[in-house]
Amino acid sequence: MTADAAPLQIGPHTVWPPVVLAPMAGITNAPFRTLCREFSGGKGLFVSEMITTRALVERDAKTMRLVHFDASEKPRSIQLYGVDPATVGRAVRMIVEEDLADHVDLNFGCPVPKVTRKGGGSALPYKRNLLRSILREAVGNAGSLPVTVKMRKGIDDDHLTYLDAGRIAVEEGVSAIALHGRTAAQHYGGTADWEAIARLKEAVTEIPVLGNGDIWCAEDAVRMMRTTGADGVVVGRGCLGRPWLFGDLVNAFEGRGGSARPTLGEVAKVMRRHAQLLGEWLEDEERGVIDFRKHVAWYTKGFSVGSQLRRDLAMASSLAELDGLLAGADPGQQWPAGAEGPRGRTAGAKRVVLPDGWLDDPYDCAAVGAEAELDTSGG
Repeated sequence: MTADAAPLQIGPHTVWPPVVLAPMAGITNAPFRTLCREFSGGKGLFVSEMITTRALVERDAKTMRLVHFDASEKPRSIQLYGVDPATVGRAVRMIVEEDLADHVDLNFGCPVPKVTRKGGGSALPYKRNLLRSILREAVGNAGSLPVTVKMRKGIDDDHLTYLDAGRIAVEEGVSAIALHGRTAAQHYGGTADWEAIARLKEAVTEIPVLGNGDIWCAEDAVRMMRTTGADGVVVGRGCLGRPWLFGDLVNAFEGRGGSARPTLGEVAKVMRRHAQLLGEWLEDEERGVIDFRKHVAWYTKGFSVGSQLRRDLAMASSLAELDGLLAGADPGQQWPAGAEGPRGRTAGAKRVVLPDGWLDDPYDCAAVGAEAELDTSGG
């Protein structure tokens, strides 16, 4: 254990090391969570991909598959995204009554224009009273389940909301707050503002504060906690194509150090298992391999595999085809320096599209339309 780290307490759940897998739509489904948990030895907290509250209460078939957890997943964590207080309340009550999860996280960080232009995602916390209403409904219907929040700094540097949102979260009984150190305008570009995480930690002392942004290796996580005073970290893009990062995180926090540097052959075995798990989960091998395609570039980043093999892997539609292609890669190729550092989305600053008059009154409890509730990741 590092000298300045302690277990993370989220309601009744003690999490060690204080590391959380960030919910990512289309990524952090049951198969990927299984891989990450295996590498961590079951340590840490692994949150489902984002679930929209409206789809959940309407029992959409795809959504009901996404809220299925393996028996080994404890605690079971669901991230919800909703814009209507009543619907959020019904979704949380459904989770409690049907024993679907042990922890609910709420997403207020999505920067995607088609969401913010309707007042959802990272635009929503600007409306302080709407945010309060959603949190009140969630916590009020959660019973003994802890409710946590993930958010961004604000809309842009002129409209920061994280300190107000943090205080509202505490007042409404939220159990922990995670802050991505970027504004909606930054999307995933530039550098995450870890100083903002430190300021939130100074302002919010009653509940744990977690930091998110630019954690590309285990050393980054330890450094973030030491420099910001955060109680834990949330890891997103850094684990894309690298589920073994969670093993590195356990080693770092338990004082063992060292980082996994798998050969291409070892990476290929993880790729194959990932694709197989997806097929089993979807009950369709072809669909599983097709869903796996998005991960190919992340797993092979930095390796000398050739553009043709990358293209072929990204067009595979069966495990046998995947096996044949992976057999053509050099299994002894060592972990490349080019595999380190940023991965995933890196889009830079963009103008945040908002509803007309959205910024006129931060306390107006404006209603947000259902069209703002889309299955899109972000935070």
